[in-house]
Amino acid sequence: MTARNALVLAGTGMLSVVASDLAADGWRVVSPSRRYSPLPVTDESVTHRPRWSRSYRRHRFGQGQAIWVEAHWDRPKELARKVENVLTAPAELLVVWVHESFRRSVLGVVEPLLSPTAPVVEVRSLADLTVPPDEPEPLLFGHPTQQVLLGAVSDLARPLGQDEIGEGVLEAVERALEGKPTSLHQIGERRPVVGH
Repeated sequence: MTARNALVLAGTGMLSVVASDLAADGWRVVSPSRRYSPLPVTDESVTHRPRWSRSYRRHRFGQGQAIWVEAHWDRPKELARKVENVLTAPAELLVVWVHESFRRSVLGVVEPLLSPTAPVVEVRSLADLTVPPDEPEPLLFGHPTQQVLLGAVSDLARPLGQDEIGEGVLEAVERALEGKPTSLHQIGERRPVVGH
């Protein structure tokens, strides 16, 4: 059986922990970005701890791998064409973190590359939103979406770190693969405004 395709759209290296975990669990991960950022090499003799708690992890779907595709958000049609050339089948998972100004165009062009039942994990920055939504605002209505809102500071009043972001997005991926309905999740808080 061939590996299942996952599409991970994010800035260079921004969701490398997600791509690494999916590839280690047997997914074929296609990851377009402007610059190449190799995933960390792990010792193959170390047993990979299962992340996905349900059937998606219990049975591998083939040898996993991560494939980088050079692409730019401001050229969405070209991005979609390059991704389509690399996919071996429709993507069965989409994880996306792109700048708000490219959100509609990028999600619109990759939607036809998804399987009809593919769940979506969408990461958005609270700093880019005038008013944080109380309810999820998915763009791909036919796909259950786990939206993750990122604040600027952690619950510990320090800048939100990549480890916290990665772990929060991985939890959203797990919910997506478990077939959970569309929902909204927040990691961290907005930066407090001082002097007003």
